[in-house]
Amino acid sequence: MTRIGVWSIGARGSVATTAVLGALAVRAGAVEPIGCVTERPEFAAAGLPGIGDLVFGGHDLHGTHLAKGAEPLAGAGAVPPRLTEMFAEELGAVDRRIREGVETPAAGFSRRHVDSLERDLREFAEAESLERVVVVDLSGTEPPPAPAPELTDPGRLEEALDAGNARIPASSAYAYAALRAGCSFVEFTPNAGPRPPALSALAERLGLPWAGSDGKTGETLVKSALAPMFATRALRVRSWSSTNLLGGGDGRTLADPGSNDSKTSSKARGLEHLLGHPVDGPLHIDYVPDLGGTKVAWDHVSFEGFLGARMSLQFTWSGHDSALAAPLILDLARLTAHAHRTGRVGPVPELGFFFKDPAGGGPHGLAEQWRALTAWCSDDRGGLR
Repeated sequence: MTRIGVWSIGARGSVATTAVLGALAVRAGAVEPIGCVTERPEFAAAGLPGIGDLVFGGHDLHGTHLAKGAEPLAGAGAVPPRLTEMFAEELGAVDRRIREGVETPAAGFSRRHVDSLERDLREFAEAESLERVVVVDLSGTEPPPAPAPELTDPGRLEEALDAGNARIPASSAYAYAALRAGCSFVEFTPNAGPRPPALSALAERLGLPWAGSDGKTGETLVKSALAPMFATRALRVRSWSSTNLLGGGDGRTLADPGSNDSKTSSKARGLEHLLGHPVDGPLHIDYVPDLGGTKVAWDHVSFEGFLGARMSLQFTWSGHDSALAAPLILDLARLTAHAHRTGRVGPVPELGFFFKDPAGGGPHGLAEQWRALTAWCSDDRGGLR
């Protein structure tokens, strides 16, 4: 039986915990795989690994046991309380496979740091008899990286690691270790991960696929469906203003101005592509601790119709962040393993369907992204190249 490892960075966070609990519940037949795109009939021909074939582990900096971490999710209504009790033993087994991660050293990353991360991945693959491992970054949003030669030049990166002063973000250190261990990589956050040229070149050299960036789960998902409607009906959008309220750990991280800038840039990047022209409108993300794991978005769209008629559309989106993201983690693990098995190398543009800022080119509109994804999975020769 095919066994695929899913190694999460931020393995005890809300999204990773919900994904693990959901996979266990789906495998046992305790819940339906609602929200799992890869369970749709369009993906049957691809021969994807099953949800029950996924084996979980990861890195984290914190010590909260997975079963304990699931309790506030159940209290908030993001997961059914009965599941935390039903799968407590299985959650414990996954928790024992979580290893301590690495914080960004003041002097920079060294060979010792990345070797330790790589060793954890290789030991995981060997101990669990895994065919391959997909590493998924679910860590907190980082500020944009400062310019550094080691981010652009593979040779300088190796030299800096040997010298112990590699000025790369933690997400790129994890990506480096994952690629060196022969693992494909999913950048589910706006973090740099494998995007810098030095890392993307390493993926190409080692023949490994990766996907990213910044999972499209809420308000931006709605935008990617609505914006093409205005464009195809030749209605001119004059402004698109967005306010996002977010609690929980992600909201707390985004209270930092640097991290907030990184996230808002990622969210805003696709709108001009979708509409075909620049558009005015502020985009805010505000931390509201009282919301917990719930995220709320208010959008106001001002548009112009025939003979200059001024009109508007408004919508409110509210949802459990972890419940929206978790099924996408399962989808991306299965699809990225498929990309690895079929010999894809570098960023996989068909997986742009899942991201706010898709790597590797390809369309930004949701319907076009869906067609590209399903064409690839029905016949790998039909994918983007």
